[in-house]
Amino acid sequence: MSTGHVSTIDTQISPFTAIVAMDGAVLASGWTASADDLLPQISPSLRPTTLTTHRDLGAVTRAVRAYHAGDLDAITDIPVRQRAGEFMEQAWDALRTVPAGKPVSYADYALLAGRPSAVRAAATACARNAATLFVPCHRVIRTGGAIGNFRWGVDVKRRLLAHEA
Repeated sequence: MSTGHVSTIDTQISPFTAIVAMDGAVLASGWTASADDLLPQISPSLRPTTLTTHRDLGAVTRAVRAYHAGDLDAITDIPVRQRAGEFMEQAWDALRTVPAGKPVSYADYALLAGRPSAVRAAATACARNAATLFVPCHRVIRTGGAIGNFRWGVDVKRRLLAHEA
């Protein structure tokens, strides 16, 4: 049995919820008020069996607040833990290297992840990313500049990209 900690923070975009492991690593996060929206995204091998609700998650809460207040690099050093196949984990690591304000296309993202021909696999990595914001999949757009999809809605993605511009 494992315990995770959960907190929801009001932001100017919408409520933001994070689930973290006992050691403070983000397991899942996103613009929702419900941990139930996040739990299915966590790999079964990492998914907590018990959640305790907290008003503040320390460094994670500070980073979310700072990011939304304009410190776009505040999320950079927050540890994240996700599990999947080798390419998926490599692709998530590559996402953390995409700077705020400099979105990349899915093709460029596939190149960053080490497999230039795996554009669809890179898009799948974005779709399966549980630690949204800390692994900034919103920074990947379609070739030609179209915004593309986002688990938390196209409007949220558009607002995040404008915030980072």
